[in-house]
Amino acid sequence: MAPFTLAHLSDPHLAPLPKPRLSELAGKRALGYVNWTRNRHKYQRREVLDALVADLQAQCPDHIAVTGDLVNLALEAEFAPARAWLDGVGPPDRVTTIPGNHDAYVRATAHRFGETFAPYVADDDGSIGFPGVRRRGPLALISLSTAVPTLPLMATGTLGRDQLAALEQVLERLAAEDVFRVLLVHHPLKSTAWQKRMTDSAELLALLTRHGVELILHGHDHIHSTMWFEGPNGNIPAIGVPSASAFAHGHTPAAAYNLFTIEKDNAGWRCEQTVRSLGAGFQIGQIKHVRLI
Repeated sequence: MAPFTLAHLSDPHLAPLPKPRLSELAGKRALGYVNWTRNRHKYQRREVLDALVADLQAQCPDHIAVTGDLVNLALEAEFAPARAWLDGVGPPDRVTTIPGNHDAYVRATAHRFGETFAPYVADDDGSIGFPGVRRRGPLALISLSTAVPTLPLMATGTLGRDQLAALEQVLERLAAEDVFRVLLVHHPLKSTAWQKRMTDSAELLALLTRHGVELILHGHDHIHSTMWFEGPNGNIPAIGVPSASAFAHGHTPAAAYNLFTIEKDNAGWRCEQTVRSLGAGFQIGQIKHVRLI
């Protein structure tokens, strides 16, 4: 089997933020707008994102996964530019995306992600919903959505009972197939920040303990992260990545993306991770290479 390369980036938080209408600045959006204008616009930069994507495309991955937070306040005016950006990353058959909490920031526009990015979300049969399954080479990409509107100062995510039940059916079906299962989810499966956690991560972990996947990819916390969770045939790596548009600031690292080289031989699946990150002078370079499986 020829190696298959999967690229992973997350949390582009596309800049610049369109000027909101006064009617849009109520409740949670008002606080988010203040945070953007005082802080986030300084380190979530379009030029960083463009440099990172250009380097990613130069690596010629077979597929690209984007694990949410394409927009910031889910303003109506944010979605068309975000779709144009994603079209520039790659066509829908080469790119898969899922929503993050910022993509469903408020109830009024919580539906806009699915409408705007439908070709990048849809299953191979054209259906749209979560969990979704897209097959690319030896991979089965399993898309989840933890994106739900939350109260001000909260950034939690939730799968919900129906999505978890449907996921169990998907995992049972895929277990009988010879595929490398990649779970795409915005929120990490374990978080020390109560206000940023996945509220039903315990239920998801229980499913994975019974049925397993080969790899979990997430975003949300804007850091390099490798966690291992119990599966039926050994531990499962869960990999997080910094925001794709970020300058390094405080305890948050500079923008980065992951490349996963996946292949199978007589010994089973093999997966190696390469991390490429923003450095001085807007240069992108490799900072890590490790075998995961």
